[in-house]
Amino acid sequence: MTLTATSDTSVFEKTESEVRMYCRTFPVVFQHAKGALLHTDDGRAFIDFFCGAGSLNYGHNHDAVKRRILDYLAEDGLMHGLDLHTVAKRDFLTRFTEVVLRPRGLDYKVQFTGPTGTDAVEAALKLARRATGRTGLTAFTGAYHGMSRGSLEITGSRRARRAGAVTGGDTTFVPFEDGPHGPFDSIGLLERLWADPSSGTEPPAAVVVEPVQMEGGVYPASREWLRRLREVTERYGVLLVLDEIQTGCGRTGTFFGFEDAGIVPDIVTVSKSLSGYGLPLSLTLFRRELDLWQPGEHTGTFRGNQLAFVAATAACELWQRDDFLTGLERGTQRLTRFRAEAAALDPGLVLRGRGMVLGIDTSRAGGADRAERVQRHAFEHGLIVERCGRYDEVLKVMPPLSITPGLLDEGLGILRDALSAN
Repeated sequence: MTLTATSDTSVFEKTESEVRMYCRTFPVVFQHAKGALLHTDDGRAFIDFFCGAGSLNYGHNHDAVKRRILDYLAEDGLMHGLDLHTVAKRDFLTRFTEVVLRPRGLDYKVQFTGPTGTDAVEAALKLARRATGRTGLTAFTGAYHGMSRGSLEITGSRRARRAGAVTGGDTTFVPFEDGPHGPFDSIGLLERLWADPSSGTEPPAAVVVEPVQMEGGVYPASREWLRRLREVTERYGVLLVLDEIQTGCGRTGTFFGFEDAGIVPDIVTVSKSLSGYGLPLSLTLFRRELDLWQPGEHTGTFRGNQLAFVAATAACELWQRDDFLTGLERGTQRLTRFRAEAAALDPGLVLRGRGMVLGIDTSRAGGADRAERVQRHAFEHGLIVERCGRYDEVLKVMPPLSITPGLLDEGLGILRDALSAN
C-alpha cells in the first residue's frame, strides 16, 4: 500500500518497467537536494535517512565535492577513460593511498571494476578462484552481495536468487553470527566441516562476509567473531573477502567496517559512497601477491569514471577534516542515545547497529505490518527511511554522516512519533 502521488507520475507508470521499487514507497517526484534534505517538484521537503541505499553517506551535493566537480567540468576534463592513465585517476589513487590505505596499514592493489558494487564482487570471486585453484565459496544466511549472477550465488535471499534463476552453484551457506533465529557458532561449524575429511565439504576458495549485514536486517558481526573468522580462514588457506559496499566509507563510524576487529582481509570490495556524490564507482582491493590478472582478463567500459575519481578524491579529503570527524562522532553518539530512547518506548523492539546505521527490528512488536505503518507515518511527516530484513520487518536508519545536529534530532523525533503512533 502506498500514498497517492500529488505531482504528475503518469510518464513513469506508462513507460517505466514494473520492476521499479523505491518510488512505490515514496510516491513523489524529487527535484533537488542538499545535505540531508530532499525537495519535491511540488515544494515539499523530506529529511533523508535513506541516503540512496548507502550511496550518499556525505549527503546530497556536499559543497567540497561539488566544487571539485564543477572546476573539473569547467576545465573540460576528460570524462571517459577506460583504464587509460589520467590525471583524475592519478590524483584519486594518490589520495586514497595517503588518506585511507596507508594509515590503516593496508598494502592493497586497486582494481577498478565496472561501475557498481556487484561488479566489484564479481571480480573478487573470479580472483579468489584463480588464486586458490578452487571453485567453492562460503557465504552466510542473510547475506546480500548484488544482483548479477556471481553475486547472487552468495546472496541469501530466495526471492533474489529465483529472479536471477540461481538455484544452486558452488556456494555453501552457513548461519551468520546472529540472525532472526538467534546467535549461532558459525565459525565452529566451518572448522568442523573443513577439518573433517568426510564432511562432504571442501575448504572453499573464499569466505565472503559483510561486517554488518545491512539488507539482511542490520546484524553487526562482533570483533571477536571476525577475528575468529580471519584465523580459521588463514589456517585452511581460504581467502577472506570483506564486502564493504554498504558498510564502507564511514557508515559504521570508521572508514571500513572491519577496522575495529583489527583484521586484514585478503580482498575488499568498495562502492556506493566511494565517489562521495552518488556517481558510479567501485573497487576491488586485494593483497599484492593476489594480483594474478593478465592484461584485459577482466574489463568494463565504464571502469574509468573520471568524474567519479574527481569526486572521490575530494571525499577522501573529508577524512582529514576535524569538523567532519567531529560531526561523525557526534552523530554516532546521538544514534546510540536514540537506541536507548526507542527501547524504553517499546520493550518489544530490538535495536541493533554500529556507527551511523541503526536497525529497529519490529519482528517481536508488530512485525512487518507495523514497520510499514511506521515507515508510511514517517513519510507523511517528512522523513524517508528504508526497511530491510527477511520480511521488511526492520527499519534501517541511515542519516548522512555530515547531517547537522538539528536535522538529526528532527528526523529522530519524527521516527519516535511514528513508533509511538503505530
